[in-house]
Amino acid sequence: MNKLSWMLATTALALGGALAPAARAADKPSVDITPYLGYRMGGQFDVDNPQAGSSSSADLQDSSSWGVDFGIYRDATSFYEFLYSQQSTNLDTDDPSLKRVDVKTEYYQLGGTLLYPQDTWFVPYFSLTAGATRFDAQKGGSETKFSGSLGGGLRIPFNENFSMTLGLRGYLTAVSSDSQFFCAGGGGSATCLLKASGSTLFQGEALIGLSASF
Repeated sequence: MNKLSWMLATTALALGGALAPAARAADKPSVDITPYLGYRMGGQFDVDNPQAGSSSSADLQDSSSWGVDFGIYRDATSFYEFLYSQQSTNLDTDDPSLKRVDVKTEYYQLGGTLLYPQDTWFVPYFSLTAGATRFDAQKGGSETKFSGSLGGGLRIPFNENFSMTLGLRGYLTAVSSDSQFFCAGGGGSATCLLKASGSTLFQGEALIGLSASF
């Protein structure tokens, strides 16, 4: 089992242990599926320019995103979830050699969602996940890092099985300050396009989706 698989398995067990088994509600659904469209912002890297003796920054350009959230109900108001989210964008930078670099950012997350039914026409929810972030550049290969997310929003029911979901989610990816990204070549001859600008990389996402519970 590689390091990433071990982290995902450990996260799933930890989340499962944190949510103690509850008595099953007779009318609870079994599964929850939410495909969604979103708009993702944030994500900054540093760009070294050895020839000029200086460095600049490169941001992941704000753009549309999409994803799907699959849940297995624990009880009537909570479910375990697997979240996949993807953004394909470019780098926003003053460096002309990087302006046309395409970058795909993917999140693979495991966690859980709590629903808070009230005497209103909407249902607030809260979501917490952990997993991995995969960065894939058109020029320079891919990188995978440990990450987590925190989300919340509202569900607006149409009927017992379908509802519209409106939400916000923040993704935090753990990186070391000297991490290099999108490197081509190997050993001392490797050429890297970017490096981390801090110990974490943050992205935020606004989303709208259609949730189906059965």
